[in-house]
Amino acid sequence: MDYLDGQLSEPERVCFEEHLGECPDCVAYMAPYQEAIRLFKEACTAGDDALPPGVPEELVRAMLAARRR
Repeated sequence: MDYLDGQLSEPERVCFEEHLGECPDCVAYMAPYQEAIRLFKEACTAGDDALPPGVPEELVRAMLAARRR
């Protein structure tokens, strides 16, 4: 998650991205997280009434719970 949040140092990020370039299993592991982040960003910019198609109901509930905190 630190990678997706942009929290890795430059050397850590480079090392991580090199690994991703050689490891399809890790790329596959990261894909759902990247998609969830993309959907969350779209939902946040869409407003309360308009969600983009394909946003899972579980993600909507999690986003609403996070907003309340």
